[in-house]
Amino acid sequence: MKFRTMLCAIIVATIAPQHQASAGDAVGVRHVAAPSLERGGDLDVTVWYPAEPGGVTVNLGDSELFTGTSAARDAPISPGKFPLILLSHGAGLAGTPQAMSWIATPLARQGFIVAAPTHPGNGGKNRSAAETMKLWLRPVDLTATLDAMEKEASFRGHIDQGKVGALGLSMGGGTALAIAGARVDPKRLAAYCDTGLLNASLCGWIRQSGVDLHAMDMRLAGRDNSDRRIRFAMALDPAPSDVFDAGSFSGIRIPVDIVNLGQPGKIPITADASDIAKAISGASYATIADASHYSMFGECKPDAPALVISEEIGDPVCDDGGGRPRGQIHAQLIEMAAAAFNRALKAAP
Repeated sequence: MKFRTMLCAIIVATIAPQHQASAGDAVGVRHVAAPSLERGGDLDVTVWYPAEPGGVTVNLGDSELFTGTSAARDAPISPGKFPLILLSHGAGLAGTPQAMSWIATPLARQGFIVAAPTHPGNGGKNRSAAETMKLWLRPVDLTATLDAMEKEASFRGHIDQGKVGALGLSMGGGTALAIAGARVDPKRLAAYCDTGLLNASLCGWIRQSGVDLHAMDMRLAGRDNSDRRIRFAMALDPAPSDVFDAGSFSGIRIPVDIVNLGQPGKIPITADASDIAKAISGASYATIADASHYSMFGECKPDAPALVISEEIGDPVCDDGGGRPRGQIHAQLIEMAAAAFNRALKAAP
């Protein structure tokens, strides 16, 4: 079996039943369907939430390479109302919401409902280079998810109305910026893979798939996909960050936090969002110097580095910045996200 990854990738995730959840489990997980007119069907949405004892423990995001994170499937939701975070995953060989369980689970444990749609065609067995590059559909997936969550019987009474934010990792980071008001520049998107300099692995996959971005129907690509119900957006290493209309950033009116992974000056051009942060009024910008884009993947299993070599994965998916273990970088990202969403959603009147 050969793997292929790309910048903007999140790999292989599973939901495997383990055992009956114990009283110590505090995070539940379940799936809801979100009708989407633009996708022509229902989106599969994974929801993490503060839970009472019960349900069946499942391991989310576990794969040959990465360790998963436990949650209690269909556990009763805890009493009360909670802010809602819409979570957008990256794209790649098997990009799924479950691959982000390492950050979704602790956010739910800290009192948030976290809802992540599966962006069709962006990962899994049905991955499609053409669908992946329809970036303008991703924020619409988040809007459809929010619509569904507001109507879903098991959650609508537990969502703190008016306290909704968006969090995105990699290509999901661009999605978070888009739902805040950033607009894709169709000409930039069409020319993105004219060379392999911006994203060699992603564009290599696009070319191998026979996709010509210049021939893609871009009539809707530059539209405004902002959703006024979103009060805060956070983007972690948003990519591709260089396909947006630069003039659209000044129109964003909600607070935005952006985090880049890597040393300033060495962050890949397609993920470097420092100029975007300057263009958004009041945006917060931070870097984690000893991290890399791959730090947003799950923690690698002991045999994973050897598997990366033997399976010719092609990208150093287990490599960070050489300073700290990935688990420590995850802890920092979780702390940053929790602090940001607590400030933006829980502290708001």
